[in-house]
Amino acid sequence: MIKVLLADDEELIRTALAALLGLEPDLEVVAQAADGRAAVDTALAHRPDVAVVDLEMPALDGLEVSAALAAALPSCKVVILTGYGKPPLLKRALDAGAKGFLPKGSPGGALAEVIRRVHAGGRYVDPALAADALTAPECPLTPRELEVLRLAESDTPVAVIARRTHLSGGTVRNYLAAAVAKLGVSSRAEAFRLAREHGWL
Repeated sequence: MIKVLLADDEELIRTALAALLGLEPDLEVVAQAADGRAAVDTALAHRPDVAVVDLEMPALDGLEVSAALAAALPSCKVVILTGYGKPPLLKRALDAGAKGFLPKGSPGGALAEVIRRVHAGGRYVDPALAADALTAPECPLTPRELEVLRLAESDTPVAVIARRTHLSGGTVRNYLAAAVAKLGVSSRAEAFRLAREHGWL
């Protein structure tokens, strides 16, 4: 039997996946978690073979869970489920140690097959997402511009961003202006939205 942990903050999805996987003769859902921190703690307690984690969860997201389990419980393979697949997220997931990356809109039996594949030592990436990743535009922003832009969500005041990044207000404004110019938009809100849509944040 392949022991599986399910982590998703949406209970309906989590219980539906548990029921679906429960129909498979070689898979056993040994634990469930409703957020990323609980996913790591539960995995350490139950030592599953495969953890299926949602990309977006409270406390820790799927990428952070994947990285934590790769360090603390390397025998546990991670499959990330996502409602939207952006090519940069795919690369970040693989860099974080995930062995599978599957959109939530995949056919019903796909998850069980992916679990078996990663448990056997393989990897799985949704083919359409892999094709998109090959043609996706590179992020034109520097890591520092991305950091400042990420903190600029919800019109965070420049002074607050400066304090969090240990930069001067003028430097923060320069980074934001550079991000706006490079992305060809007219405001930092638009720059944030565009960077989020491309999965760069």
